Amino acid sequence: MQWILSLVLAGGIGLSLGLMGGGGSVLALPVLVYVMGVPPKSAIAMTLVIVGTVSLLGLIPHWRAGNVNLKTALVFGSATMVGTFTGAKIATLPVVSETFQMLLFAVVMLLAAGFMIYRSARPLKTDDLLALYPQPVCRFCWLWLLIEGLGVGILTGLVGVGGGFAIVPALVLLAKVPMKQAIGTSLLIIIANSVSGFLGYLGHVDLDWHLMVSFIFAASLGTIPGAYLAQFVPAQRLQKVFGYFLLVVATFVLVQNRQSLSLSRTIEEGMAQTTVQRYW
Repeated sequence: MQWILSLVLAGGIGLSLGLMGGGGSVLALPVLVYVMGVPPKSAIAMTLVIVGTVSLLGLIPHWRAGNVNLKTALVFGSATMVGTFTGAKIATLPVVSETFQMLLFAVVMLLAAGFMIYRSARPLKTDDLLALYPQPVCRFCWLWLLIEGLGVGILTGLVGVGGGFAIVPALVLLAKVPMKQAIGTSLLIIIANSVSGFLGYLGHVDLDWHLMVSFIFAASLGTIPGAYLAQFVPAQRLQKVFGYFLLVVATFVLVQNRQSLSLSRTIEEGMAQTTVQRYW
């Protein structure tokens, strides 16, 4: 039943991806951790594979339409790949706890949820998307592009997802790429990030390849009806509903890891007290 439930949820993630063209992949990590019981570090590495594969499927129509800027993807993608690999290596260090990673992931989800709810309350215009970001000093656009690429990459390496809502505005504002090209190019960059981050985790975590392949297959099947239904459901309504759903999931993750954090502190205090008693 647990396995069937995970595949059903994976299909639901694919459905949301088909409906909205993105966003649903952020749910892969909570499903792997809280439904399938996969350790967070392993789940993050597996999520990178899932996100990269689903992004590859989404890239195909953009590539055919000529909406992928390879030059920009190479420049910005190189910085994000370095950042993602670095973030993954940092995540494998003993000092970086799984609780910290899940809390950081919840914060990223809260930001993504707020972004989607904000967008759903306004007309679908490019100006609304870019109004959330400070206008750059264009004389240093290339430098800001690289710096943001590193930052987004490190975040992706640490939590397995995140960056899609930051990559597109960066490409439009800093690289002066048209919106349609920015969306297609961001998918290529996300794929490169997924590969880079996965290589950073490889050899440091245990991977359930069977679960990953099954998850990807179910999610891919879900995108088919999702793409069909997208033509009947208003995009703004979808974004609003999904944004509030992300808020609920992020809150659940925060509560779960807040309890784990409290438990860890209690254990540490108990060990310290035992050590003091033994000393005296």
